[in-house]
Amino acid sequence: MAPVLFRHPSSLRHDTGSHPERAARITAVETALAARDWCGYDVRESPQATTEQLQAVHPAVHVERIRALAAAGGGSIDADTIVSAGSWEAALHAAGGAVAVVDALLDGGAGRAASLHRPPGHHCETAQPMGFCLFNNVAVAARHALDAHGLRRVLVYDWDVHHGNGTAEIFAGTDEVLFCSVHEFPLYPGTGRPNEVGHGAGKGFTVNLPVPEGSGDDVWIGMTEQIVLPIARSYAPELILVSAGYDAHVEDPLAGCTVTDAGFERVAHAVHRVGDELGVPVGLVLEGGYAPDALARSVAATLAAWAGPSRPVREGVVSGAPIVERARASLAGRWPGVALGA
Repeated sequence: MAPVLFRHPSSLRHDTGSHPERAARITAVETALAARDWCGYDVRESPQATTEQLQAVHPAVHVERIRALAAAGGGSIDADTIVSAGSWEAALHAAGGAVAVVDALLDGGAGRAASLHRPPGHHCETAQPMGFCLFNNVAVAARHALDAHGLRRVLVYDWDVHHGNGTAEIFAGTDEVLFCSVHEFPLYPGTGRPNEVGHGAGKGFTVNLPVPEGSGDDVWIGMTEQIVLPIARSYAPELILVSAGYDAHVEDPLAGCTVTDAGFERVAHAVHRVGDELGVPVGLVLEGGYAPDALARSVAATLAAWAGPSRPVREGVVSGAPIVERARASLAGRWPGVALGA
């Protein structure tokens, strides 16, 4: 079965003006993908998330706050987070697209699927929209996989340059979701230290991999192949979801990392491979990326990688970055497979 891609024109009606998280991001991505015949994906319009799906993660007062603000014509939640008249519909489809990815993977027979919407979601906490995010799309999708499909273990890998504080907070107390994040630190939102590991039943199931400004392909690839993949093999998820932000790109204006198109392609191939190894489906939920052309190229590289055959991870092993080696040493006790690398 062809991989599936969900999109919706409402993403263009979430009006943020000249804000970095603006409609031009989606326009650039869709233009690039259309020029490549959508990389062979079956392109579908996303449904809206239901109230029940949203409230499985966010309290009713949070959901109503977004609806009412959009109905009133919009306004600013904080300096970074804007709501317009079109934001309610866009946010429903952004969350609904992520849910549809899960359904396509677990009911529809697709091995790979992607949701390309805005606003993004990974900064939104249980009851606090922030950081451009109104609902936590990937968290709604993961919770749907657990509740509606009966899964017991979901891996969320967040490779956005900013820490996915919302996803970490939402799942901090459960082992049903393993949250792994590679992100620049220090950087907004200021969370994501290695000692933030979750609590209670979720202790140890939050894995933060902060990296310094200037980190590039070797670090992102090394963290993925040498840390995240061995942890995934140990955890044995039934579903892998990627919070795919592309703002670690060297051209991005909002951070200081130096990942290239080829770096994101290599990271995508690694996740593709581990999905095949484990026999589990893999879904993508778009997060950040604020250089539209670089975002478009990187998304296309990721989706093209997933549309083809996976390749062995150990081809051209990248593991020598000191920050990667330190992370391996610190995590080997909790996740023994990390000591063996890819």
